[in-house]
Amino acid sequence: MILGFLASHGGSAARFLTAACQDGRLMATPAALASNNSGSAALAWAQEAGLRTAHLSAARFPDPGELDRAVLAFLQGAGVDTLVLSGYMKALGPQVLGAYAGRLLNIHPSLLPRHGGRGMYGDRVHAAVLASGDAESGASVHLVTAGIDEGPVLAHSRVPVLPGDTVDTLRARVQATEGELLLGALREFQ
Repeated sequence: MILGFLASHGGSAARFLTAACQDGRLMATPAALASNNSGSAALAWAQEAGLRTAHLSAARFPDPGELDRAVLAFLQGAGVDTLVLSGYMKALGPQVLGAYAGRLLNIHPSLLPRHGGRGMYGDRVHAAVLASGDAESGASVHLVTAGIDEGPVLAHSRVPVLPGDTVDTLRARVQATEGELLLGALREFQ
């Protein structure tokens, strides 16, 4: 398995999975990371880690079709056969979605289908969980499709929502489960 990553900010999933490849927990090769944010910590980290990198954004490719083609060419040029979104904050185009259908994963910080969809990312998700009165939260690994957070869910982690929880405390508990959850889901692809 040749892994590629798309990230907008820190790229924690890419970092975790790359470490899992290096220490033998995942039989895969991390090959490439592209970011839509030229100043992202993920892009800087990936360059230092020796991954092939690219800044691919609407600023560089204003036409959505051209950007879609550029992302696909970058990933295919690196030999990527499995793509992981690592905090990627942009919708993917039809060419990337088609080329990686069934091998394109994302992790979302709620128990999908609850608290997913447009505008539901980061702390907004945890705030929505708390506002809803849900007794539990967690993370979901899902296949990426054209609809935001609508692809088939492959795995969930579950954490309780505790009395007195804040966005920060709930986020910390959910994030603590994400790396192993994503790792387990990717092992199913081997």
